[in-house]
Amino acid sequence: MNQGKFRYSMIFLLGFGFFGISIIWALYNAYVPIFLQDTFHLSKTITGFIMTIDNLFAVLLLPFLGALSDMTRTRLGRRKPYILLGAPSAAIMFALIPVARRYENLALFMGTIVFMNFFMALFRSPVIAFMPDITPSEKRSQANGIINFMGGLGALLAYFGGKILYDMNYAYPFYFGALIMLIANLLVVIFVPEPEQYRVPGAKLDIKKILRETTKKSFGELKENLKDVFASREKSLLAILLAIFFWFIAFNSLETFFTSYAKYHLGIEESTGAFMLGVFSLSFMLFAIPAGFVGARLGRRKTISLGLLITTAIVLVAFYIGETSKPASSSLSDPVVMSFMGLFFVGGIGWAMINVNSLPMVVDMTTEEKLGGYTGLYYFFSQAANLVAPPLSGAFIDVAGYKTLLPFAAVFFLLALITMRFVRRGDIVKSKLDAHEYIPDLD
Repeated sequence: MNQGKFRYSMIFLLGFGFFGISIIWALYNAYVPIFLQDTFHLSKTITGFIMTIDNLFAVLLLPFLGALSDMTRTRLGRRKPYILLGAPSAAIMFALIPVARRYENLALFMGTIVFMNFFMALFRSPVIAFMPDITPSEKRSQANGIINFMGGLGALLAYFGGKILYDMNYAYPFYFGALIMLIANLLVVIFVPEPEQYRVPGAKLDIKKILRETTKKSFGELKENLKDVFASREKSLLAILLAIFFWFIAFNSLETFFTSYAKYHLGIEESTGAFMLGVFSLSFMLFAIPAGFVGARLGRRKTISLGLLITTAIVLVAFYIGETSKPASSSLSDPVVMSFMGLFFVGGIGWAMINVNSLPMVVDMTTEEKLGGYTGLYYFFSQAANLVAPPLSGAFIDVAGYKTLLPFAAVFFLLALITMRFVRRGDIVKSKLDAHEYIPDLD
């Protein structure tokens, strides 16, 4: 595949897509659980189930949309049509979330977030697959570091700016996030060219035929890819995907319920809890690019394992602090709040080491022709974890209280660390033969 001349500037521009997506998810995960519990008085378990809607769409649609975008050919390319359709629609639905809350109608509120999650799923997989489209294997850790830097910047803006806006009016962060996400994705469409071989007019579309073939290709490919996972004599692919499953259970449980933990367990305002998460995003953003270079030099497996060790330790220390002392106020200068922010800063570094180097490990286990499909496989496992995490952690909270949240996350980070010991391959692919050795049915 001819990817053309690799330029870091193009990766930074592509990163605006992740920048916009991260703003939306950071605000969504910080405040929607609070709305569900405060406005509609739902239990933590039910709140957790509702917060899995995006993950349900991801599990059902991302493999299909990854394969569909692989097959798409237009004058713009194979990824951009999905961005143009999904991003504006998702932005509108996201901006309507606080409007729906104002009416205190659960059916209206649920309808709004269901449509918003559907439209986000529509373009997320094509945006993600865009990076390996324009990046050679030996640059993917570094490129993924840039992508995650931009994603971290988006989350940082959401958490820090969101606190100021939320304290003014709870609707303002949603209006702001929708506008920024729309502008960011339009920048990608306008300024990042796709490889020339995909920028060709497609034949007249037979919608039924395309849906049939894409369904067969996507879920058939997912089935074949899962066979690759379990049939390979060398179990590194299975191990990395299980590790991804475990660490996303840990991370998503924290992302979903930490602002609730801050409000209901620590006794501080939810906007302060979101600000504390912003410190995590700040360190993630600052270390995302270095983490890619560390992964390229030290090795992706070693870098991820070190990141998991850091995050496990940080979560356990945070649990100890949360159980032995409580903040006197919601002030950012409160000693307990400052302690959490310091821990989260270090935790963000560990998460960057994990997250930046994991997708390149998976996509470097296949061929260029199946990048979209294996991107879908990566997200199948991560989103399957995100389906499990909110209701499971919510059930623990319902039974034993918010004190279970941090130990719950620590256990799954530790399971991921143990599983990574069985990963032997997945670092930079020097030749296509390296990828073929992973896949039994390509001989």
